[in-house]
Amino acid sequence: MKIVVFFRSLLFEIGRISLTLFFAVFGQLLWLAPYPVRYVVLGYWARLTLAWLRMTCGVKVSVAGLEHLDSSQPSIVMAHHESAWETLALHGLLPRHTYVLKRELMWIPFFGWTLAMLKPIAINRSAGAKALKQLLQQAKQHMNERGDWVVIFPEGTRVPTGTVGKLGSGAARLAQQMQVPVYFLTHNAGEIWPKKSFLKYPGEIQVAISPRVIPADHSLEQINQQAADFFTTGLSRFM
Repeated sequence: MKIVVFFRSLLFEIGRISLTLFFAVFGQLLWLAPYPVRYVVLGYWARLTLAWLRMTCGVKVSVAGLEHLDSSQPSIVMAHHESAWETLALHGLLPRHTYVLKRELMWIPFFGWTLAMLKPIAINRSAGAKALKQLLQQAKQHMNERGDWVVIFPEGTRVPTGTVGKLGSGAARLAQQMQVPVYFLTHNAGEIWPKKSFLKYPGEIQVAISPRVIPADHSLEQINQQAADFFTTGLSRFM
């Protein structure tokens, strides 16, 4: 069985690397295109990669709670962070959005340059309070000027599946300042595509999205506690 999983994972990685190289190199032509066009075209990288994952590794996805999302206004999504799968899959699940990520990713030749076309919020994690200020300023700009949602992984780094890391305050603080709805998103992708693992196992990734939370009704600590609780029990509430 493990031999089969290994070779299917190898086949997937060959396709994933090929797709990434193609979009990273030829995607540079999109610098001439408007941002909405770049977002749609580069989104096909994620869609094709996930389709290839399904074909080669037998990975399916089920989602509960999509009906909770109100696309009429920009919102914040606090997402659980346990697998590389997340940054691929959320593109097709959520309204147009931008990610908060570490700035070092932008320095990777071609890949980072292509990533920059999507105008992510790239911060210096070691900058402390300055990083938080940068997050708040850039996120407000994205939401006010382009109407984009903001996706934040409050745990900061991927955690082992079945666990919840310490949540930073940036997402909750942004929601309080902007007074926009917050949604929590959790999943079990780490069971199928584990953290830092070459192997991808066949199975179903389950995703759950919470009803919206109005930040005016809650303190920062309460928002983070609700997020942590949902990351832990969200799947059992919907599946």
